[in-house]
Amino acid sequence: MKIQALHTWITQSPYEPLLIAGPCGAETREQVLKTASELSKIKNIKVFRAGIWKPRTRPNSFEGVGEQGLEWLKEVKEQYGFKTTVEVANAQHTELALKHGVDILWVGARTTGNPFSVQEIADVVKGTDIPVFIKNPIHADLQLWLGAIERFSLVGISKIVAIHRGFHYSGKSDFRNKPLWEIAIELKTILPDLPIICDPSHIAGKRELIFDVAQKALDLGMNGLMIESHINPAKALSDALQQLLPNDLQTILSQLIYRQATVQDKACTDKLTQFRNMIDVVDDELMNVLKKRMQIIEQIGDYKKEHHITIFQLERWQEIIRTRQQWAKQLDLPKEYIEKICQLLHEESIRIQTDVMNKK
Repeated sequence: MKIQALHTWITQSPYEPLLIAGPCGAETREQVLKTASELSKIKNIKVFRAGIWKPRTRPNSFEGVGEQGLEWLKEVKEQYGFKTTVEVANAQHTELALKHGVDILWVGARTTGNPFSVQEIADVVKGTDIPVFIKNPIHADLQLWLGAIERFSLVGISKIVAIHRGFHYSGKSDFRNKPLWEIAIELKTILPDLPIICDPSHIAGKRELIFDVAQKALDLGMNGLMIESHINPAKALSDALQQLLPNDLQTILSQLIYRQATVQDKACTDKLTQFRNMIDVVDDELMNVLKKRMQIIEQIGDYKKEHHITIFQLERWQEIIRTRQQWAKQLDLPKEYIEKICQLLHEESIRIQTDVMNKK
C-alpha cells in the first residue's frame, strides 16, 4: 500500500502536526466566513473543516445546507488561504465536492462502517489525486477501518489519513465516544506509514475535555488534530457542547506540549535503552509465570472433565475479582488495570478448559 507522508504534500516538516479546525456544520455564509476569519489568526492551522451534509440520527434535525455551503468554502479559500475539507457519504456528495474544488474529502464514522458507501466514494475519486481522510467506524471494528483504507488505496489514492474519533460505548464513560486508544495503536502497527490524526471534539463531546484528549493524542504520537470551532457555539445547530470559540481553541493549541517521535541525543537514547532492557527482563519473567499458570489451568480442566464439573464457577470468579482488587490496592495498582488483566486471564482460562473438555 503506497501512502504519502504528510510533509510531502501539506505540512512543512515530518515533525509538524496537521491542525484542522472549523465548525461542525456550515450554517450560514456569515457564520462560516467569520469563523474562518478568526481561525486565520491562529498560527499553523492549515485546513478549514465544515460539515455540508450532516448525517443525523433523527429526521428533522439540522442536516446541513448542501451544495450552497461549498460556495462558502470557496470564499474561505480565496480570502484566508485555507485548504478546505468536507465529509462525503455517497457518490453525489463526492462529485459535488470535486466540482467545487474542495481540497480534502473525509469519510465519516457512519460511512466507514458501510463498505458499499465507501466503495461508491472510492469509485468517484479513482484517477484523481485528492487526499481522503477516513474516520474510524462508530463501533470498535478495526477490520472495517482497514477495509475502508484499502478500498481507497486500491483505486490509486495515496494521500490517505486516518482520523481517530473514538467509538460508541454502551457503558458509563466521561466521553461522548470512548477513545480506545489501543485500536488506533494497532492500526498504526499494521500500517506504520499511515498518518493518524485525532478528533478530540467527537471523543470528548464536551469542551472542557478537549485539551486532555488532544494532549493524550499527541503524547501517543498522532500526527495532528481536527477540532471543531464555531464563532458562536451556544447557537450552533449541531454539537454545540463540543465546539470551541476560536480564541479558546487558540489557548488550547498554545498550551499543548508537542513531543518528538524520535530522539537524536545519544545520552537520552542510551537511557531509554537501559529502561527498555529492564522491561525486557521483567517481561521474560512474566512470560514464564503465564506459562506456569496455563499449565495449572489445563490440570484444572482435566480434573473438571473427569468429575463432570462445569467450566465456569461464578463464586470462584467473584472471589478472584475481590481478592485481586485487594492485592492491587495494597500494591497501589489501578483498579481498572487489574480488572482488565483479570478479565483477559479469565477468558483465556475458559478457552483452555473448553479445549480440554472437547478433547476425546
